[in-house]
Amino acid sequence: MPSVSSRLPVFPWDRLEPYKATAAAHPGGIVDLSVGTPVDPVPQLVQRAMADATDRPGYPTVWGTSELRDAVAGWCERRLGAVGVGHRNVLPVVGSKELVAWLPVQLGLGPGDRVAYPRLAYPTYEVGARLAGAEPVVYDSPTELDPTGLKLLWLNSPSNPTGRVLSLRELREIVEWARQHGVLVFSDECYLELGWEAEPVSVLHPEVCGGSFEGLVSVHSLSKRSNLAGYRAAFAAGDAEVLEELLLVRKHGGMMTPAPVQAAMIAALGDDDHVAQQRARYAARREGLRGALSRCGLATEHSEASLYLWATRDEPCWDTVGALAERGILVAPGDFYGPAGERFVRVAFTATDERVAEAVRRLES
Repeated sequence: MPSVSSRLPVFPWDRLEPYKATAAAHPGGIVDLSVGTPVDPVPQLVQRAMADATDRPGYPTVWGTSELRDAVAGWCERRLGAVGVGHRNVLPVVGSKELVAWLPVQLGLGPGDRVAYPRLAYPTYEVGARLAGAEPVVYDSPTELDPTGLKLLWLNSPSNPTGRVLSLRELREIVEWARQHGVLVFSDECYLELGWEAEPVSVLHPEVCGGSFEGLVSVHSLSKRSNLAGYRAAFAAGDAEVLEELLLVRKHGGMMTPAPVQAAMIAALGDDDHVAQQRARYAARREGLRGALSRCGLATEHSEASLYLWATRDEPCWDTVGALAERGILVAPGDFYGPAGERFVRVAFTATDERVAEAVRRLES
């Protein structure tokens, strides 16, 4: 039997372990800024909703409860400015990574089909293409791609790892190009509520999509904006026909969001106050780290949104990772996200206030 894992790249984070050990040996302990894992508490209203829904002995549905679909549709209209979002335009998923990884398979893509994603990108876009046996293709500008055989185009704005935000004009041009060539667009917008120096826009905004969701699906996660990474709570919204096909496939695969998590999602999507509070925490950590990185010789590029600083001191990224590990600070090497990142590091500001303050002290000492 052929090995599926042989189609996939080496899992990158294993390569970071020796540097993690070096950082952990620092007298003051490690400051781990490598992975964007939330560390702040789950909002109390979400915890209460989850607790109140624990007595759910029956199977949940893949499409979610009517109340959850109402919450997702309402959030899309309120937060994204989308118009006319109904139940057929939304689909809960078991964390956004699951959807990214298995989407090409669920769409029926395979050999001869092409899946495109940014040159600097979350590695799971490539993984998803390879799991399906499709051809992964990177781009600098999607409208310059050869559309032959191109079945799926991933956008990611705000970007992981660079924090770059696509403008409304850029998004509109991409959507027009994709529709002209019959290319399905999935837009990973998991960091959309974390814009700092730019206001991210969804592909579902009427000034981008022209009031139609045809050929467009946006993907959103509650991991970052609500500290629900451990809940695996996410959803897709957009083209009703695409989502209906995914729903039919996912029913057979048993890809159900647990009932208590659905209740937690309803609470989280209905409250904006906790998001504002979390943004304020991240903004303070970002400001401190960005200044400290600059003062110790690391320039930051893009980074106008998301939970990361994309930084360089114009040397091989692993040299920077090693130098920072000696100070007890662990960051992610830029080449995890593609060869174009080989002179950058990604610095997350998801550590606690105390650990971020310690990183700032070490960088400035």
